[in-house]
Amino acid sequence: MATQTDEPIPGTYIFDGNAAMKGYALNKMCYSFNQAANRAEFQRDEDAYCAKYGLNEPQKAAVKARNVLQLIHAGGNIYYLAKFAGIFGLNVQDVGAQQTGMTVDQFRKFIKSQGD
Repeated sequence: MATQTDEPIPGTYIFDGNAAMKGYALNKMCYSFNQAANRAEFQRDEDAYCAKYGLNEPQKAAVKARNVLQLIHAGGNIYYLAKFAGIFGLNVQDVGAQQTGMTVDQFRKFIKSQGD
């Protein structure tokens, strides 16, 4: 029988209620990218689009850096952030590499080695 612990998993950022509250505006903006018109509006003027959703400074900086890991730490939920990443042609391996601090090539080799 599995037991629940309050000890964090090393290197893991837990998306809980506090993170959800912190990232509400960011996640709402990313959800808006379900519509092509919103993606186009964002690409025309990122600063205005971020302001429209009320992103805070760390969130805006992470958006500018295209850094998904920073966005997660700023309250972003990976499911919504996938919409953001897709605008820039980032795939799951690109995001995984960012999250682990590896290059995409290193991350691909790592993932492939896990099946051996």
